[in-house]
Amino acid sequence: MSIKDLIVEKSPLTIGDILSIAETEGVPVVEVVLEEAMLMTGLTREEVLRDVMDELAHNLEAVEVGIKDGYSPIMGTVGNDLTKDGMVALFQDDFINKALIYTLAAQVGNHVIGLNPCAGTGDSCPYTGFVRAMQESGYDENTVSETAALMLKIGSYFRVGKTTTGCNMEGFGAGATAVAAAVTALKGGSPKDMERAMVLAISPTVAVPCTPRVMVPGLCGTHIGGAILVGNLSAGLAVHTTIEVNVPIDVMLTMAAEVHPVSAKEVVPIVGEYLKPFFKTKEEVENLITDEVKSEEKKEMQETMEKAVKKAKAMAKGVSPITSTLGQAVVGGSSQAVGSPTNAARIAHHLGKENGKIQKITVELYPELFARRGINMPGVIMGAVFGAPTSDYVLYKESIDRMHAMGIHVDVIKGEDYGIQKITIQQEKGTVMIDTLNRGGGRVVIRDASPSKAEAVRIAESLGIVVVEE
Repeated sequence: MSIKDLIVEKSPLTIGDILSIAETEGVPVVEVVLEEAMLMTGLTREEVLRDVMDELAHNLEAVEVGIKDGYSPIMGTVGNDLTKDGMVALFQDDFINKALIYTLAAQVGNHVIGLNPCAGTGDSCPYTGFVRAMQESGYDENTVSETAALMLKIGSYFRVGKTTTGCNMEGFGAGATAVAAAVTALKGGSPKDMERAMVLAISPTVAVPCTPRVMVPGLCGTHIGGAILVGNLSAGLAVHTTIEVNVPIDVMLTMAAEVHPVSAKEVVPIVGEYLKPFFKTKEEVENLITDEVKSEEKKEMQETMEKAVKKAKAMAKGVSPITSTLGQAVVGGSSQAVGSPTNAARIAHHLGKENGKIQKITVELYPELFARRGINMPGVIMGAVFGAPTSDYVLYKESIDRMHAMGIHVDVIKGEDYGIQKITIQQEKGTVMIDTLNRGGGRVVIRDASPSKAEAVRIAESLGIVVVEE
């Protein structure tokens, strides 16, 4: 079958479909993107590429405004600041440095003359900054327009997935993913490389809120600029390393889209609560608001500031000296997923130290930990059976084999309580249990224990495990 036939057969195409067709036919991904566009519009290839660049024409003007004399209430004159005396080297890679600075300039221009949006307007900044950098870096006109077409195609999926506020499906998320695809293409990566790069790029952007609502000065710079940096990093890892990425792009994108409205509902209100006092506004707008309303807002802001300081002080009380900040090493790659459950198991081991041979261990883990059992169960076993610390990398590799050799039976149960990591050890002379909540690494909440919660707390403290309040 021809590329055109495959497109017709699989339409509407997901990103995964596009990559699959490119892989099957042995062509660059952009060829499938352009062929689909030709089918959808009836235009020739040349006309499609022309229209793509026409879409970006206004945005490229916004870059010029951002470089020249544009001012943004939240970005200031960052475009001019970074270019007025020659381009500042934020990064040694000249191309990425240009793409980053022109992306920031595009956001300044966005706040002056606006941008033609895709998912929102945020991701139009990295698309435009990247294209402007290509134009200035010796890429031929055809390569520039093809790369622009590829980025806009990736962005088009985020435009559908974006249903509410959130940089996760706009400037940061869509931008990083499109840049990852573009850099992979420029590096000559395969469709499989591009898929890995895009999945890697989406991951750190999931649930990231707006900054918020583009009202707090400065913060947008690292969101929008981060799209260039994360996208470039993701492409580099995908093309130049064998790092395993086993999540299909369609799954990753769908998951990000599903998280998006949850973030808007659960995360954004908290962000807004703390950052609302720092929202930028204009005097002429504030003159329209009654003194009564402004007084009430001022009171709310003061209360928020006081709450924040109080909570910061509470955190400060738990801060260790810098000479003992890092704590014990955690084998397995995650303080939260491995360190805390292993330490809970260590407490259980010492609770039953005098009870003789272990016969059975029951491990109850909340859904996230249960899903990550491949990395935490070796730690839980080495903690429960041998009392080993989280740093014992030799025993971590051997613990399950040694457990089987000792004839110990293990049940692993998916619990429902958020954060639960409950360890029960049945032994010749009795049974011990520790019911804890995960707080990462060397920190646990001890909800209950038998034969004694007080003894469990004492054991935890003697092992250097921090017991925190529920």
